[in-house]
Amino acid sequence: MSTVLNPPHASTAEYVDQVMQIVKAKNPGEPEFHQAVFEVLDCLRPAMKRHPEYQEAKMLERITEPERVVMFRVPWFDDKSQPQVNRGFRIEMSSAIGPYKGGLRFHPSVNLSILKFLAFEQVFKNSLTTLPMGGGKGGSDFDPKGKSDNEVMRFCQSFMSELQRHIGPDTDIPAGDIGVGGREIGYLFGQYKRLRNEFSGVLTGKSMDWGGSLIRPEATGYGSVYFAVEMLKTRGETLEGKECIISGSGNVSQYTVEKCLDFGAKPITLSDSDGFIYDPEGISREKLAWVMDLKNNRRGRIKEYADKFKKAMYTPIDRKLDYNPLWNVPAQCAFPSATQNEINPKDAKNMLKNGVKLVSEGANMPSALEATKMFIDAKILYGPAKAANAGGVATSGLEMSQNSMRLSWTREEVDDRLHKIIIAIHKNCFETAEKYGQPGNLVLGANIAGFLKVANAMLEQGLV
Repeated sequence: MSTVLNPPHASTAEYVDQVMQIVKAKNPGEPEFHQAVFEVLDCLRPAMKRHPEYQEAKMLERITEPERVVMFRVPWFDDKSQPQVNRGFRIEMSSAIGPYKGGLRFHPSVNLSILKFLAFEQVFKNSLTTLPMGGGKGGSDFDPKGKSDNEVMRFCQSFMSELQRHIGPDTDIPAGDIGVGGREIGYLFGQYKRLRNEFSGVLTGKSMDWGGSLIRPEATGYGSVYFAVEMLKTRGETLEGKECIISGSGNVSQYTVEKCLDFGAKPITLSDSDGFIYDPEGISREKLAWVMDLKNNRRGRIKEYADKFKKAMYTPIDRKLDYNPLWNVPAQCAFPSATQNEINPKDAKNMLKNGVKLVSEGANMPSALEATKMFIDAKILYGPAKAANAGGVATSGLEMSQNSMRLSWTREEVDDRLHKIIIAIHKNCFETAEKYGQPGNLVLGANIAGFLKVANAMLEQGLV
């Protein structure tokens, strides 16, 4: 199959369509990666038309092809001394504007498609942060749930024994993601230090006692709320008094609730893989503290919330339904903060019908392409993940800066820098959407703004 297109004889539309076909043909059986690429490329049409030099340089073919894909075996012993084998990955997508930066995900669903979509999204998200970071992602199909600390440690040590060959503070700086929290980062860092005989800022999300940054656990959730506040400002509104439906109950969701409360909003839902709770009285700070203990210390299920707080209602997940009842709860604001594609077109229809006027994505690509189109067509305030949840990686970038300077900033300093970065991201997306003829379309604004910075760097660095 030829990937060559003669630019003078192809219109922008033909060029973009052909690259989409190439990506699909070269990456069979990778629907999440196709989805992420198609969303970005479709938004880039106005930019490609205005900048023919990108078509001449085959920029879309280059930017959709990872610079490096590492896949490896991860053998480890469980507590019964039985050997287990998992698969490890690191997708190094783009280093045009800085070293590869992106999380590690440990979850049974991890595969090449999911990690390539995450790495591709990470390129543009990191570009938007204003910090010098490329894009990457990695992880394993290992499931830390139900494993002892010793099993997790043995797995992390085996995983890092291979990964350490490919990463470094000036090459590739992984962070945490689903299934990779402070415990896992600690074990991974310890093995890296042991093998490389160096104490460096090779991982972010570290403990405060040995190089971590304040606000890092809170950053993604805080950032999605800060982004929502900026969107509301464009219509002369605030979060004060607005009811907010939030999915998930992990780090992102917990700190989304906390920051919503700071702005006077009323968060009313949380969820996990078994079901969701709806609390018509609102999730207060006291209730949130209880959830944090439940999820972070006792590793319990969200159903227990309804047992503890009697006014709350619990709804189990019904796999036979073609929609998620959580997104059918009436509210003005929605913060999808669980996982990819958790909002399908039927969910989007229910949300719009029930009064949702703002969606700020805390998870990565939580809305299906059709759902995204429905939000844009309805002209609600819609913050796409690569912009709205960039607070996490932005604060990872701030942790990298602190590591390089061998110092730590205060909580207030980091939060202030995070807030300013989110304000700058929203401004960039908003102004880019207007510049390219679709005011208010922050999906288009985010994709074009993120792409331009990376593409220009690639042009200046030559064909590498």
